[in-house]
Amino acid sequence: MPLKLKSEMPNIPDTQNWYNDRITKNDLIGEKPALVQFWSISCDLCKQAIPKVNKLCEELKDTITTLSVHMPRSAKDQDIEKVKKTAHKLGIKQPIFIDNNHHLTDAFQNEYVPTYFIFDKDGKLYYVQSGGGGIRLLRKKIHRVLWEQEN
Repeated sequence: MPLKLKSEMPNIPDTQNWYNDRITKNDLIGEKPALVQFWSISCDLCKQAIPKVNKLCEELKDTITTLSVHMPRSAKDQDIEKVKKTAHKLGIKQPIFIDNNHHLTDAFQNEYVPTYFIFDKDGKLYYVQSGGGGIRLLRKKIHRVLWEQEN
């Protein structure tokens, strides 16, 4: 069962397994809401959803911060070079935490891919969504948290 709404964003462990960039929890909170996306190279739903999520992240890059978390579902998903190659092929530009030891997966109490967590600018959990569809609903929830923080 994932984190409860209004829970504080978990800390991001210091690890060497990053791709694209390395960020901290402090980079994700304070100024803008954050979208944290869990995915796996062996997940077909993830591969179908990622182009739509990439488009959403690009459209909202000035209003949200993003973190992608690769959550391996089996030992064969732990090949870091394969993760990087797949991420490049899928066009993921946001920082990717390669979570081979399930540090963030466990901290977020996440069990599924794809799963999306939206946090408000103060780092409180606003919304959680799992599954390959529903990008329109995800977009709506991001716009809602943005609107609520402006008003």
